[in-house]
Amino acid sequence: MLTQNHAQDAQDRYFMMLAIQQAKRGLYTTRPNPAVGCVIVQSESIVGQGFHPKAGEPHAEVFAIKDAGARAVGATAYVTLEPCSHTGRTPPCALALIKAGIKRVVIAGLDPNPQVAGRGVALLEQAGIEVKVGVLTAQAEALNRGFLKAMRTQMPYVRLKIATSLDGRTAMASGESKWITSAAAREDVQKLRAQSGAIITGSETVITDNPQLNVRSNQLDVACDQIPPPMVIILDRRQRLHYSPDSEYQLCRRSETLYWRTDDLTALLKELVSDHQCYDVLIEAGAGIAGSFLSQQLVDELIVYQAPCLLGANARSMVAFNPLSLSQQLRFDLVSHEQVGSDLKLTLLPL
Repeated sequence: MLTQNHAQDAQDRYFMMLAIQQAKRGLYTTRPNPAVGCVIVQSESIVGQGFHPKAGEPHAEVFAIKDAGARAVGATAYVTLEPCSHTGRTPPCALALIKAGIKRVVIAGLDPNPQVAGRGVALLEQAGIEVKVGVLTAQAEALNRGFLKAMRTQMPYVRLKIATSLDGRTAMASGESKWITSAAAREDVQKLRAQSGAIITGSETVITDNPQLNVRSNQLDVACDQIPPPMVIILDRRQRLHYSPDSEYQLCRRSETLYWRTDDLTALLKELVSDHQCYDVLIEAGAGIAGSFLSQQLVDELIVYQAPCLLGANARSMVAFNPLSLSQQLRFDLVSHEQVGSDLKLTLLPL
């Protein structure tokens, strides 16, 4: 038989998982804010739930409190991120929970934002509310890797996406690359773009492929016009490209496209956080840029879509990286693998 504490822990995990499911509903639309969910429970029954849908709109706690109404009095609130304690575009959620009469708050993890950083918990405890922190923390933080890293380090979470053949090739020697991977894999990439504040590419990719690098999927459970469009940055040290409404390149027709003319990739990433609030960055570029980010240890997550084909020794390699010995190799931890259409999707974290 479970002890009372074990039963309470199991219940807390169950309702926190439901709060995480709520948070996922805002995954593509909340940028630059984190995706947060809240579930309010009274006598082991859900009486209110909500999620943060968009920056500038009420936070998850406010929607859940409104959903619960008078049933929030004496209830427990499960929140996937520490309730805010400051007044921004919306009032503090910690105060909203206090005013609603919540008696207990269970939080997945603290908010590292300097404007919050434990102050939300302090407000709740000062009001006599019981607070428990650290329930399903890893699962909740997985939804907001970019926001959390940026608040802690002032650097974004960087994902590098590569589509490759079985022999590690991304295009024919001529540059022909459409399409190595399946339509299903390309559709999956839309999810990566939809959760990215910025997409980095190279001038060579723009000139060769003339990509759009936008979110245009109708399979994301949310309309594309509700998703904040990712900023696009073109690495163009040789200054081959520039804005022109009549450009032959789609990205160069957009006035909001940013051109980066130097080799300082760290400075670029810091600027994306400090000046543009881009906390999740996706790299869709050629072997040279991929190799630069990897060799400078600026990649947090490598995503490889591997197609069941061979392109041969003369085709273009996936990464321009030339270690002189095995001791210089880049190694990764394979954290997930799944079949997407006819391709294999590998998600790896640098060791």
